[in-house]
Amino acid sequence: MNEKTQLIFIPSPGIGHLASSLEFANILTNRYNNFHITVLCIKLPSIPSSDSYIKSFLASQSQIQLIDLPQVETSSQDLHKSPEFFILNYVESLKPHVKETIQTILSSSSNKVVGLVLDFFCVSLIDVGNEFGIPSYLYVPSNVGFLSLMFSLQKRRIDEVYDNSNTDDNQLLNIPGLSKETPTNVLPDACFSKDGGYFAYYKLAERFRETKGIIVNTFSDLEQHSIEALHAHDEKIPPIYAVGPLLDLKSQPNQNLDQSQHDLILKWLDEQPNKSVVFLCFGSFGFQFVPSQITEIALGLKNSGVRFLWSNRAEKKVLPDGFLEWMELEGKGMICGWAPQVEILGHKAIGGFVSHCGWNSILESLWFGVPILTWPIYAEQQLNAFTMVKEFGLSVELKMDYRRGSDVIVADEIEKGLKSLMDNDNIVHKKVKEIKELARNAVVDGGSSFISIGKVIDDIIGSK
Repeated sequence: MNEKTQLIFIPSPGIGHLASSLEFANILTNRYNNFHITVLCIKLPSIPSSDSYIKSFLASQSQIQLIDLPQVETSSQDLHKSPEFFILNYVESLKPHVKETIQTILSSSSNKVVGLVLDFFCVSLIDVGNEFGIPSYLYVPSNVGFLSLMFSLQKRRIDEVYDNSNTDDNQLLNIPGLSKETPTNVLPDACFSKDGGYFAYYKLAERFRETKGIIVNTFSDLEQHSIEALHAHDEKIPPIYAVGPLLDLKSQPNQNLDQSQHDLILKWLDEQPNKSVVFLCFGSFGFQFVPSQITEIALGLKNSGVRFLWSNRAEKKVLPDGFLEWMELEGKGMICGWAPQVEILGHKAIGGFVSHCGWNSILESLWFGVPILTWPIYAEQQLNAFTMVKEFGLSVELKMDYRRGSDVIVADEIEKGLKSLMDNDNIVHKKVKEIKELARNAVVDGGSSFISIGKVIDDIIGSK
């Protein structure tokens, strides 16, 4: 690649989408000196700003530049309908600004723009790319299992919302790309949303086939069978490129975590035996359980006898009486607020991870060979939990269908799950250790994801 070329990335603003998208941009520019990337940043009033994260990430990246898109007025009615419906309409309202920004880039830059890389929430911006004759590529920060679900919606009607009112009558679905029959109770919240969530998913998925390629944050040894099954079922699906795991292993500093707390956490872990500690963390948004659930978690931890590091931002007064005193006396546990997740999962003391099953967290756990106890909460996390437990056998099941508003999980269940998770004879430990090596092999020179990224570039350059 001798000629200087440029890609325009338009990621979704949520940190779970943004982090892996920026890591992909980073890999491309590190690998190809003549490649330049412009990231168009969407600002959402409902999502905390990621400015500090982005600036820290891009501080040393001369080939990546950032342009902030203006924040547009939003309908409070959209926001109250569903997050998916809100962002669908928000991106639609950004089209004139995206068009104007790209026009400025085309007229002022000597680097030829060869493609748009669009987060799946931004897929309607294909229209802007088409106006300028620029091909679009879909970026999926989740997995091929989720992509399979999105494609399967096209076999349904736009008003055919899934029903989860009767949890005892779980319908089993045959979704091309997933080898196991999928119960409806592990579908994302949006699939049940009559207030626009299902409509948004349907409208997004409608555009996927219009892209020149689909870039997914996964790796072949994990999901090649799903990629092959999807293409066998539908030849019109664009090429799927497994380019992951895309992980920010440098662990950008979090403005909510002060250095003394960071050092205290790692010092405590240094004092624990190898693979003896279970880490409990429920996502970058810091999901807060109701007080009764926090009580059950605390009792489950205490009764299980396992050592634990618990990222819990709730006030200490909601913990059971005497719990903090017991924890200090036994020296088996530590409660922290914000936690440096990557550093913690990579620590020798960690032997298990109680997770909300966000896809980035799952990939981090696989990278470090740490098995998960599944506790999904929102978005596509229930489907991720199902995939990890039933499809791959890489996680221990606590719940696969838990979501906001679910019944409290009692201490006995939590205790049983923790003991199973931390049982070294559990087959999941062996499988996770094996997939750790495959994940790391995928990204090195000659690995499956390394080769896949080369194919993406060949396709992009060939489309000039």
